Amino acid sequence: MKYVILIHSNPQPWGHPTGDYLAAYQELPEDVRKRLDADFEQVMSEMQQNGELISGEALAEPGAARLYRWHDGSPLASDGPYSEAKEHLAGFFLIDVASQARAEEIVAKFAGPGETVELRPTMWPGGDDQ
Repeated sequence: MKYVILIHSNPQPWGHPTGDYLAAYQELPEDVRKRLDADFEQVMSEMQQNGELISGEALAEPGAARLYRWHDGSPLASDGPYSEAKEHLAGFFLIDVASQARAEEIVAKFAGPGETVELRPTMWPGGDDQ
């Protein structure tokens, strides 16, 4: 089963790893930050060793985006960010796991202070879940 893990965040200034730029993360005691970082590194290593990690990318700041919307019969380009949202898409990981339970076990390690993490199944063209 394939899932995408979407990291929604708004670090100031924009940077990666996003936690390093979020006040909620920075305010944690150092031992808690170290444990969270170690948990994340452990799950990344597990996914690589198990062949579950397909890909992942950090995204540039939302202001660097170009938006394309349909307007008067053709695409119209404009500068980002895409919306006036509190959080923006900061990055993603595509994983291939044996079950939803495994996907949820993994994504729990991605959710950190000041961030929202979305787990979404992928679909084949035509709507069949992957």
